[in-house]
Amino acid sequence: MAKTRPGKKDLESYTIKGTNKIVKVGDCVFMRNSDADRPPYVARVEKIEADNRNNVKVHVRWYYRPEESIGGRRQFHGAKELFLSDHYDIQSAHTIEGKCTVHTFKNYTKLDNVGSEDYFCRFEYKAVSGGFTPDRVAVYCKCEMPYNPDDLMVQCEGCKDWFHPSCVDMTIEQAKKVERFFCSDCSSEDDEKKSRNFHPVSLHVENKVHKI
Repeated sequence: MAKTRPGKKDLESYTIKGTNKIVKVGDCVFMRNSDADRPPYVARVEKIEADNRNNVKVHVRWYYRPEESIGGRRQFHGAKELFLSDHYDIQSAHTIEGKCTVHTFKNYTKLDNVGSEDYFCRFEYKAVSGGFTPDRVAVYCKCEMPYNPDDLMVQCEGCKDWFHPSCVDMTIEQAKKVERFFCSDCSSEDDEKKSRNFHPVSLHVENKVHKI
């Protein structure tokens, strides 16, 4: 942590203006966007300090939304996905509008209900170069796309790979009702009507990878 400059003092917490919500170092927050028509920025608080006039500043590390990255939003990016960037900044604490939670990808997929303050992060992002860490991610289905937690998928009981319903000639409604599923590679020619199985849980098959 950087040393506090003369005339500055570190604070353990900050109460968001007009609320009783307390922000501490390590918390994720919404920060006011200068464009009122756009969603607020999201950042992780790295340090809170006040000067001798009690003006409070927060040192933050920005999260980027996919559409804010150099490559833009892609098909596999979730609606609530964020990238933890290497872009650090200092902002007035008065620009904090609220708190949010940025989950790990694994924990996010286990949520029973996703609230308006829930997000997830599976990549770190280099703001200048546009690079990602990790730069490869597991892919699934015939389309060989990374997992988007917003999309329903069905798991083959044979190969254990996961498939988008549309990629296996199935509607979302059908996918929600199936009991057992075998992909075309695992289905035998003599038993085309094998029953089907759907598992709405996190994915574990990682034998294929996609370079980001």
